[in-house]
Amino acid sequence: MPLLLLAACGSSPQPSTQSTASLPEAHVDPATAGTISGRVLFEGQAPVMPVIDMASNPQCERQHKVPFRAETVIVNSNKTLRNVYIHIKDGLAPAHWAAPAQPARLDQNGCVYAPHVQGIVEGQALEILNSDPVNHNVHAESQKNPAWNESQPPRAEHKFKKFGSAEIMFPFTCSVHPWMKAWLGVSEHPFFAVTGEDGSFRIEGVPPGTYTVEAIHEKFGRKEGKLTLSPTGTATIEFTYGS
Repeated sequence: MPLLLLAACGSSPQPSTQSTASLPEAHVDPATAGTISGRVLFEGQAPVMPVIDMASNPQCERQHKVPFRAETVIVNSNKTLRNVYIHIKDGLAPAHWAAPAQPARLDQNGCVYAPHVQGIVEGQALEILNSDPVNHNVHAESQKNPAWNESQPPRAEHKFKKFGSAEIMFPFTCSVHPWMKAWLGVSEHPFFAVTGEDGSFRIEGVPPGTYTVEAIHEKFGRKEGKLTLSPTGTATIEFTYGS
């Protein structure tokens, strides 16, 4: 079941609507901060993703030397799962976390969004680029935040967008190229990660405490586990999905 449908049917708690701006400023003592790390494993036969037919737009098709496959499920060579969003779901003290000054980036290159999955902090800027020689329509299909759909001509000026409410997660699509999709998680805090080519993740600078950690995959849905992080310690957790 797609993540969008999973979230819409109310199977998991929705983020609080309370404004974090009224909360005390967050502070992490670097002398006690620790690290949460782990992997996301995949059991069973890895599904074969379909090749994306870009013949309707030759300028898109020409940018790929080999056929491009959908990124919905990517199982790594070590039987781990890529593009899983990991975040601390519960356990942090209520606080207002300052947004990073550096924008996150979402590029359109080869008529594909990159990265496919990423996280940003509430209020952090998202810089949106069109590196293609074709027009795109960037559609943020958010629900907690105002949705929007805006045209971006070839190599146009970069767009900068901010999201004022936590929302994990929602898709970006393109009204011109229906195969294009990316996922964004807007978090109240900076303690999140996305699994990469080895299926691992690492979240640093976490204050000690007992936490619920959630993994989210666009096709396979949500899983969660609990852990306790001691001062200056390292806590590990693994998630397993399967076909």
